[in-house]
Amino acid sequence: MIISKTPFRISLIGGGTDFPSYYNHNDGLVIGGTINKYCYVTARFLPNVFNYKHRIVWSKNEVVKNNKQIIHPTVKAVFDYLKISKGLEIHYQGDLQKNSGLGTSSSFCVGLINALKNLHGNKVNKHYLAKSSIKIEQDIMNENCGSQDQIWAAYGGFNVIKFNKKGNFEVNRIKKSKKMIRSLDQNMFLIYTGINRFSDNIEKDKIKNLDKNLNNLDKIKNIANHFVENINNNFSIDLCASLMNDYWDIKKKLSKKVTNPFIN
Repeated sequence: MIISKTPFRISLIGGGTDFPSYYNHNDGLVIGGTINKYCYVTARFLPNVFNYKHRIVWSKNEVVKNNKQIIHPTVKAVFDYLKISKGLEIHYQGDLQKNSGLGTSSSFCVGLINALKNLHGNKVNKHYLAKSSIKIEQDIMNENCGSQDQIWAAYGGFNVIKFNKKGNFEVNRIKKSKKMIRSLDQNMFLIYTGINRFSDNIEKDKIKNLDKNLNNLDKIKNIANHFVENINNNFSIDLCASLMNDYWDIKKKLSKKVTNPFIN
């Protein structure tokens, strides 16, 4: 039996520039990191004494006789991508609710790939996990999503992710002092709004309006660069706050679905 533990993430600045339709022409830059909340995937080979092939336990309890009958879209896509043929039992558990804006779906995708590859005796690196989950979500599942969540889940940590025009990415760990981390920690807090939403609907609207928003995305990337300079040089928590506020003001212009009166 294999149990994978994959972190959820908080994206601070740069969201939107991680859409392939943007960074394949303009490069992209995002800053953020993972938190101490996780999803857990348990995987084991299922003995062939049952009258079904796979058992998949999430908010539903699926028992299916072949891969085509799988309901969970991520499980089905990952099984097809990895060409799973032996019977499996999969269990998913999470520290936080799905669709809560913390990259939970990508964390599950990365965790599932990691668990299944290790179950079959193949240890894989972070780059493989990130690239595979990006391909599965964007090309196989046809999700409207960027490329940062998968990388956060695979790499963990507090990082700067750079996307280039060739579709590649570079992950750089932020040089962090205890003083800086303490300052960020003492000046930020995470609120559970009770709102759950499918990010696909929001991201689809952003992508649809991407041509109209190129100028705003360029501004977001510029703010992200200033944020990196701030945390790497003469760190100022006030400047962090100001830049994040500027970013939020621009992000709201990418789509009317980004926020609502309650959030505001």
